[in-house]
Parts: sequence; C-alpha cells; structure tokens
Amino acid sequence: MDAVRTCVACRARESRGALLRVVMHDGQLCVDDRAALPGRGSWVHPTAECLKLAVTRGAFPRALRVSGKPDASPLENRLKTLMDN
Repeated sequence: MDAVRTCVACRARESRGALLRVVMHDGQLCVDDRAALPGRGSWVHPTAECLKLAVTRGAFPRALRVSGKPDASPLENRLKTLMDN
C-alpha cells in the first residue's frame, strides 16, 4: 500500500503517487521525482490550482521550514511541461 501524504495547498490526503514532492535546492523549489533528495519535503497536487494556492498562502516556506519567499519558477516550469504532455 502506498503511503498517504497531504497536499500543502488544498490539504487533501492522497497516495504519494498522486502528489509531487517538492524540496528546496539552492533557494529554489524543485520537484523530487524519486523522493530521494535530502532535506524536508512538501507534497502538492500536480495542478496549476494547487501550485498557485500553495504559493499564495506561503505554504512551501512553512512546510519546508525556511524563511523568505523561495523561487517557485522551476516548479512552475516543471508543472507546465507535465500538463503539456
């Protein structure tokens, strides 16, 4: 059985396979495809709505326990390529 995680944006609980793991890397939010990168991770649905909600609410800094506003552009670009395919 797949582990259950909570989306930082909409707070819905889903299996790990249905969510993207996001980590901080060099001050940027990056997708951790294999869920193997070091550090704290947060989970979000791979949708534009959940990504926008998480960024607007400041959910990533809170979940990742970092200060400031991290650069979400790599995450947004990655999500765009996922939705285009």
